[in-house]
Order: sequence, then C-alpha cells, then structure tokens
Amino acid sequence: MSKNLKITLGTIYLVILFSFLYFLFSKFDISRIDDFSYYKFVQANIQDYIGKNIILNLFLFFLFTIFWIILLGFGSPILVLSGILFGKWIGTVISTISISIGALLLYIIAKFFFKDIVNLILKDKFEKYIERFQKNEFYYFLAFRFTGGLGIPFGLQNVLPVIFNIKNSNYFFASFFGLMPHFFIWNTVGSGINNFIKGSDSFNLINLLMSKEIYFPIVIFFILIIISLIIKKIFFK
Repeated sequence: MSKNLKITLGTIYLVILFSFLYFLFSKFDISRIDDFSYYKFVQANIQDYIGKNIILNLFLFFLFTIFWIILLGFGSPILVLSGILFGKWIGTVISTISISIGALLLYIIAKFFFKDIVNLILKDKFEKYIERFQKNEFYYFLAFRFTGGLGIPFGLQNVLPVIFNIKNSNYFFASFFGLMPHFFIWNTVGSGINNFIKGSDSFNLINLLMSKEIYFPIVIFFILIIISLIIKKIFFK
C-alpha cells in the first residue's frame, strides 16, 4: 500500500514538475541567457500572464508547492519564486499556507505508513525532547519551526514530529506561525529581485545587494537568527 502511494504521488509530482519546466523553458531563449534586457522582457511577460488570471495561477502554484513539499522538496526556491511571481505579501501568504499544508500531509503520510521506521531512525537521537514536546507540543513545535528546525534539513523537519505524535492541528498552526517570519524574508528577496529587474537597465550585483528591498530583509534575517538562537537556548538546551 505504501509503495503504491509513493508511486502515485511520485507520478503526479513528476507530471506537474515536467509540465512546469516545459512551460518555463518553452518560453525561455537559452541563447540570450547573458542578455539582461531579455530578463526584463521575460519578467514583463510573466507579470502580464500572472495578472491576467491571478486566481488560477495562485491555485496552480498552491498545488505544485504541496506536492513539492510532500516529496521532500526544498523550501527556499519556492519562497523566492512566490515572491517573484506574486509579490512579498501575497507570496508570503500563499507559500506559507501551501507549505504548511504540504508539510502536514507529509507528516500524516509518514505517521501512517512509516512511523516504525521514523522512530527507529530518529527516536534515540531526539529522545530528550519527547517529554518536553508532550507537555506543550504547540509552543515547542512553534519554537522548533521559528528556530529553523535546529538546523535539520527541511524535509526531515516535517517528518521528525512523528516521534512526538503531535496533533495535526497543532502541527499545522505551529508550522504556519513559526515559518511565516522566515518565509516573509525570502518572499521579500524574491519581490526585490523582481523589482530590480523591472527598474534597472543593466545587471550590477552591487546595486542589487544595495537595493533596499534586498539588504533590508537580509538585515532582518540576521536579527531573526539572533532571536532564534535565544529561543533555541531557552527551549532546546
């Protein structure tokens, strides 16, 4: 049963992924990859396409992101992309919701099909945290998400709570609120890149990094790292 589920999810994911890549590269001229004016042209076309049917494109992005996360995809590329496509505000909302749902579904699948395997691999390494999570699972998992999952790869972060047997509602809302600050920063960077391309005549890395929409979220990111370290020291000594 679990094997069939993995095959089904993998097939759906690959269909969506290759459809997306085909659409992307069919509209992209590889021979002009070093031509900044071409990026401006592509950016204008993307904005026009997204603007014509924003609801449909949000829905497609929503579905793609869910399957991406279920199949252990990285979060950062999705976050930058959502900022580029939808701006920092809408991008933050749609990416946070879709990634939180995708993570929850991955958690449910792992808990239902692979609980014994996850416990066998991870339980001994994180046994000291089990009692803490059981006392107040929402706040501990919220702290876990906010601190970047203690440096654990994102896919593994989504599966790890199987050993704590966290309630689905606590898992989703702790993920949603814990991930949102970091997701906002990544979406702001994506939106800043989009605005830089729109407003510049040539590419200059220094100008890009000195753009307020790039350096400001980077500064906030380092502030969040400091706060995360403090929270980590309090909750996960």
